[in-house]
Amino acid sequence: MNKSNVNSLKIFKTVLLAILFLFISNTYAQSFYFPSKIWESKPANELEINEKALKNAVKFAEENEYKGAHDLRIAIYEGFKNEPFIDILGPTKHRVEPAGLIIKEGYIVAQWGDLNRVDMTFSVTKSYLSTVFGLALDKGLISNLNDKVSTYVWDNTFQGQHNESIQWNHLLTQSSDWSGTLFGQHDWADRPPKEGNIDDWKNRKLNIPGTVFEYNDVRVNVTAFALLQVWRKPLPQVLKEQIMDPIGASTSWRWNGYKNSWVILDGLSVQSVSGGGHSGGGMFINTYDQARFGYLFLRNGNWNGNQLISEEWVKAVQQPSLANKSYGYMWWLNKGNRQMEGVPENLFYASGFGGNYIFIDQKNDLLIVTRWLEPSKRGIFLKKVYQALD
Repeated sequence: MNKSNVNSLKIFKTVLLAILFLFISNTYAQSFYFPSKIWESKPANELEINEKALKNAVKFAEENEYKGAHDLRIAIYEGFKNEPFIDILGPTKHRVEPAGLIIKEGYIVAQWGDLNRVDMTFSVTKSYLSTVFGLALDKGLISNLNDKVSTYVWDNTFQGQHNESIQWNHLLTQSSDWSGTLFGQHDWADRPPKEGNIDDWKNRKLNIPGTVFEYNDVRVNVTAFALLQVWRKPLPQVLKEQIMDPIGASTSWRWNGYKNSWVILDGLSVQSVSGGGHSGGGMFINTYDQARFGYLFLRNGNWNGNQLISEEWVKAVQQPSLANKSYGYMWWLNKGNRQMEGVPENLFYASGFGGNYIFIDQKNDLLIVTRWLEPSKRGIFLKKVYQALD
């Protein structure tokens, strides 16, 4: 076969694969309901759900409100009072009563509270941050999860023998043990041991990256800062253009950083956002928009025929990390020591301070969003929802 025929065959195969991909995507879109501006509802019994049991689950969520203060500045100071330098550096907001949505097979079957109100969502923000990383991986801005971050961020943030060895997967699984100070916040001052000398913790021996899980917002903020260097544009802009606008989210959501987290990027002043509301900031969003984001992951990254983020990434975030079986790439898993009795093991979820959750169960085609549910009651609440499905 001559060179011309070989090239023609390659072109033919490329076109054929493109047509096949479009056909599969359109078929996928046609098999599921995707909400337009208004999210449609269906009666529970129409989807073979026990309506009485479902109402009991909703009543339980309404009656088991997060016990912290409605003034979230007070709630933050009370929740993290063990930290030596806790300070509010980003915006906060008073919250209201619980709210939530239960969505089955794409349709709303139960709802409660003010669904249009924009509220803080705390560490649910981490799952949005993880998504921005997934987009960078899909687009080839980052070659591999196992790449060293220092090859992408060459300022002093990842200098030194320990920090230079940190890979992207270590940051995303909260197992990096990154050491340093970012925007005036010290890594060792975030969630220190409740007992013992703080100087011992400050001068502790660092763990080999990837071996020990430690929930630490300073290191999450380092992840956001590193991704800002990769994208070279504000991360909220990336999220808006690549995800939130295509899924039909409102324009009311905001992703904030701190008053001192502004950096110069290509001659412009840009805010490096936070990965939660531990010190204020993070994602402020309404319940409907939170549900749209969760629904994208329920549908494996596809929105009405458009693959916004790869299915491979959606699957990847559900894999247990080596350091913690209950944690993937900034998404929690119903496995390990956080497994909830009576709840399917395949469930994965975004979780934030104060009882903010996005629960995703692909096998049962179920999406649940809660705001201000008492965290200690989440397992009981979910069990009640699944009893309604049974």
